[in-house]
Amino acid sequence: MSGEFAVWVYLARTPLLWLTVTLVAYLVADRISAASGRHPVVNPVLIAIAITGTVLTLTGTPWATYFAGAQFVHFLLGPATVVLAMPLYEHRATVMRALLPMLAALVSGCTVALGSAILLGRALGIPESVIVSLSPKSVTSGVAMGISEALGGDPTLTAVLVMLTGITGAILVTPLMQALGIRDMRARGFAVGLAAHGVGTARAFQVSEVAGTFAGIAMGLNAFLTAIFVPLALRILS
Repeated sequence: MSGEFAVWVYLARTPLLWLTVTLVAYLVADRISAASGRHPVVNPVLIAIAITGTVLTLTGTPWATYFAGAQFVHFLLGPATVVLAMPLYEHRATVMRALLPMLAALVSGCTVALGSAILLGRALGIPESVIVSLSPKSVTSGVAMGISEALGGDPTLTAVLVMLTGITGAILVTPLMQALGIRDMRARGFAVGLAAHGVGTARAFQVSEVAGTFAGIAMGLNAFLTAIFVPLALRILS
């Protein structure tokens, strides 16, 4: 037992350990998702979080130690977001034909996401720092954490709220759109990208490349608009 403990102590000090745990957890989660026929409830991100969280709990590993080893995945969020421009370019003609409806949906969606978070938070008596952390929940984590930190929020709490929002959106989007009778993949993709950022966009690409393209557009535009709207909304709704 002492030998096994010594091996674990050595591995725990190796930065690549937690990167490996993260990647293996996602690979396992993706296999499970594929085996379910990509059912929306069997979300690979949610499963990977559960697996990784279980490992951290069983090993007594603090978050700071985990993040120090797995932060390369966080770094890749930026390049991964930029790569979404490729399908955008390939479908640029389709995008231009729907430009005005997209802009209208963008402004209304961003306004509702911010307004509901701030007003509900204040109605429930949530502390201001938590409301600031909650406000950018519908944009990709790299941008949301930056907005939160700049305005005095807690970037770590923001990251958790962003992931919860993305996972919830990715699970609900397909059954919700089917229940509403929305068949247009452009509308479905744009809606989930606007509300559920990267996790929703990944789900959209599983359903349709067109849906994924419009989800990526919505995610990028909403990040830009939210960065402008959050300080204004907090001031106006104060």
